[in-house]
Amino acid sequence: MPEPISFTSASPRFHLPLLFTGQAQKEFFVNEAHALTDALLHLAIEGQASAAPLAPDDGDCWLVLAPATGDWAGQDGMIACRQAGAWLFVTPRDGMRAFNRADGQDWRYADGWQIAAAIASPAGGTTIDSEARTAIDAILLALTQAGILPPV
Repeated sequence: MPEPISFTSASPRFHLPLLFTGQAQKEFFVNEAHALTDALLHLAIEGQASAAPLAPDDGDCWLVLAPATGDWAGQDGMIACRQAGAWLFVTPRDGMRAFNRADGQDWRYADGWQIAAAIASPAGGTTIDSEARTAIDAILLALTQAGILPPV
């Protein structure tokens, strides 16, 4: 497995390589920046796993669970993206959002991945307001369809 490349001059959040005036082999640096941008722009992950899938497609991204094994060994908690037949690992940053294709939800990173909890529809009580319950159910349905809340 190739080791991640460390650039001497890179952007602070996602370590996109920066070019120097008169630099040779610019295409290497530009291609690396494009690969990172392609992986992280509108991030969608296939799911979570501790080992790389057997037949990943280029463009597939996964959240690496601990303890990571095989090609992902030592990459616990990273985002693994398949690019040009190799794995590219990215450290999640606060404020990142990812769409998880496995559960159909949007995830948010804030000192760890945050996932909205399911909310049950109102039930019971001594005074039942059917119009209010219908409105609340409609709100819950809209939030679920938007991927903000998981299905109940």
